[in-house]
This record gives sequence, structure tokens and C-alpha cells, in this order.
Amino acid sequence: MKEILRTERLTLREMCEDDLGALTAILGDAETMYAYEHAFCAAEIRAWLDNQYRRYREDGFGLWAVVLKATGSVIGQCGLTVQNCGGKEVIEVGYLFERAFWHNGYATEAARACRDLAFDKFGADEVFAIVRDSNFASQAVARRCGMTARGTIVKHYYGMDMPHIVFSIKREER
Repeated sequence: MKEILRTERLTLREMCEDDLGALTAILGDAETMYAYEHAFCAAEIRAWLDNQYRRYREDGFGLWAVVLKATGSVIGQCGLTVQNCGGKEVIEVGYLFERAFWHNGYATEAARACRDLAFDKFGADEVFAIVRDSNFASQAVARRCGMTARGTIVKHYYGMDMPHIVFSIKREER
């Protein structure tokens, strides 16, 4: 498992097969996945992990397992992905954490480190967070990462139109 970065309390590393249980605890929980409008089934979780493997190969980054240093447990995922944002490909910081670890600052800590990695290692001029309009906690993380709401888009997912707020921070703004 390739380590990507460390923060004060967290280690981010590439996901592996051993992470399926942790992914199931996150992606399989309806409350955690409310912004997606459904908990993922086993096949969707498998596809999610396979998609991260593809991202690592093709993009050089993806969502990474977030490991709590104090326990060695995977508590979430955070990383960089290429996303379509109104017809333009952008680098997005994404984050999803197991519900038991919400409200501890882990998402902000991991997302800030990923934001900095996007600028410092991957040469991004601007980093985005595309957040469901009803996901106020994730919007707060984007703001704590220094991002500003720049507009809105609608994503079509799971048979529904889902409004999203587009947050970003430019290199010169950090």
C-alpha cells in the first residue's frame, strides 16, 4: 500500500482489497450516503474500489484511504479526482468519512492536505469541491479549506437531477 501523505493525526494511502470492510461501513451506510440518495450495494462498493485503482493508474491520484494514526483504522477516504464541472475537467478534493468519525475535524485536515498536494505535486492552478446543495457539513469543509462558492451545476445521478455548489480555491488565494 503506497503512502501518499501524513498529517498531524492521519495517514493517507492508496486503497487496497483489505479496505473493502471499511468502504462498506462508509458507502453501505444510508445516513452517510444521504447526498448520493442511497447506500451502495456490494457491487457498487466493488466498482468504487476498482475505479480508485483505475484513477491511480491513469491520473496518478484518486481517493485514498484515511487511516487514523492513533489506532491504525481506516476511518474514511479523501483525495483528488478529475471531475466534469459544467463541461470542464477539474481537479476536485473529495472526502467521505465513516459516520462515527464525523465532527472531529478529520475531513478538513485531510482535505487541506489534499488541496495542498494538488497545488504542490500535481501543478493545479485551481482546486475544486463540488458539493451537493443539501450537504451542509461538506460545504463547511470546503469553506474551511479556503474555498469560495463560485456557482452551481446540476449532476444527473441515480436517475435524479442533483443540484451542487461549485467551490474552489485558486493557487494565488491560498
